[in-house]
Amino acid sequence: MNTSFAWRTALSLVISSSFLMTSCKKEDVAPSGPTSNGEVNNWVLENMKNYYFWNDKLPAKPDTSLTPDQFFLSLLYDRANTANADRDRFSWIQASADELKASLSGQSKTTGIEYNLYYRDQTRTNVVASIIYVLPGSPAAKAGIKRGDIISKVNGEALTGTNYQTMLAGSSDTYTYGFATVSNGALTDNAQTKQVTAVVFQEDPVLLDTTYTIGGKTIGYVIYNQFIPGLYKAGSSSLDNTYDLKLDNIFVKFKQKGVNELVLDLRYNRGGYVSSSTNLASLIGKNIDASKVYYTQKWNSIVTAQNDKQRGVGWNTQNFLVKAANIGANLSRVFVLTTGSTASASELVINGLRPFMTVTTIGTTTVGKNVGSITISDETGRIKWGIQPITFKSANAQGFTDYAGGFTPSVEVKEPSYAMKAFGDVTEPMLSEAIFQISGTRTVRRAASTDVTQPILGSSLDGKAGGGNMFFTDKLSNVQH
Repeated sequence: MNTSFAWRTALSLVISSSFLMTSCKKEDVAPSGPTSNGEVNNWVLENMKNYYFWNDKLPAKPDTSLTPDQFFLSLLYDRANTANADRDRFSWIQASADELKASLSGQSKTTGIEYNLYYRDQTRTNVVASIIYVLPGSPAAKAGIKRGDIISKVNGEALTGTNYQTMLAGSSDTYTYGFATVSNGALTDNAQTKQVTAVVFQEDPVLLDTTYTIGGKTIGYVIYNQFIPGLYKAGSSSLDNTYDLKLDNIFVKFKQKGVNELVLDLRYNRGGYVSSSTNLASLIGKNIDASKVYYTQKWNSIVTAQNDKQRGVGWNTQNFLVKAANIGANLSRVFVLTTGSTASASELVINGLRPFMTVTTIGTTTVGKNVGSITISDETGRIKWGIQPITFKSANAQGFTDYAGGFTPSVEVKEPSYAMKAFGDVTEPMLSEAIFQISGTRTVRRAASTDVTQPILGSSLDGKAGGGNMFFTDKLSNVQH
């Protein structure tokens, strides 16, 4: 076969050789020479015909002379129609399948900072990057950069609306950042600079875990930024379970400490492997067991017919797991912190738990990604591109799937644009609100006058795999949402 896939273990599909043959021409020996746009595009098209969720809506005569990235976009269902919430906003293609697989597993070349971008003033000329978090152990962390810092210059040049993309993600791996401070809502440059060099870095998705005892409640708090089961190793067909085990151990501690309220911080979590979503939900759910449905999937007619025949009823249903560290018996509800960067596998947790317990969301409206994808690459290595097409739609145990518009927060709290509090600080606005909802104790005044909130220009999270809107699958190991 010259096509390989990424499918998650719990959702692995039995696809016969004859079925895969319909998606690609078999080559016993990969021919030499570079691939043409036409060859790549024909490979893309055949796979889209077989696995794309909207394969019945592909263009009748697609233009295979386009570059592969433009050709792929031309295939996507109703992509430009913003009035259609169910259009395909999420499928993507990447020039390097190897880099695609690595990024889906939290590995990328980075300085270790993630940031939101804002215009500096009403003239909409200059731009600043407000640091939302720094990866522990990364070059930026070692340089002393932290959440709440504000980058106004790179290599001595002020960020503007026309240069910020090339300045923040240029061809050089070394950056000298200049900073600004905020006072009474105004930004002022300072003399401080810090130099960092990007490296290939494996992100640990658990940014923080801790507990609080407030108002007679024992509150567990965990920040989880990407659904990654474990470490990525180039050339491996699967990941280990390092990070799933880390979450298990966190919940073991929560159980030992008698946690009876939970705050799950998914504000920057764009999604990831649904196996890790299943693992997390199974640590939280109340009155769940292996007979209870976490979610179901709807695929296109070709995949459905093949798996109905080979696997029978239930192949597209994922039940909860039995987890010794589950704390659901001590919970009646869970609080989830959300923003416009909360997507996919994060929304799957919210939707999947709601039939079993109260899920209170705090923050702003989520992305609205109720669909998932698979990673497709050419296993001969001749075609270097990788594609991540949407292949299924998910629903919870009650059949609810209609959240393409995102989940509106139960309690709206907007993060300030600048001067953000450290994670875990009980006066940090979103965590503070969760504590108030749990205990009735207000740790900080809402909407403090020093907070600055303005429209976001963009985010570094948009540059993560698939724009961060992930919900996917890996051969015998990885489905993504």
